[in-house]
Amino acid sequence: MFKSIGPMELILILVIVIIFFGVGKLPQVGESIGKAIRSFKKGQSEEEEKEVTTTKSSARKTDNSKKTATKKA
Repeated sequence: MFKSIGPMELILILVIVIIFFGVGKLPQVGESIGKAIRSFKKGQSEEEEKEVTTTKSSARKTDNSKKTATKKA
């Protein structure tokens, strides 16, 4: 979709943001965007940790059931 964003596109985006929000609100907008990105990354890493933990626990259950099956046989 987007091949690359060049300096002209960034300048255009910045001008639109300044017109839309005004110079006074720009620091607040930047801060809220930064918080949103941090929150998203934190949630994403927590989700990955859950997947790893779930995968490890299901692998342990499989190993335990194999051990139990061989002991019974």
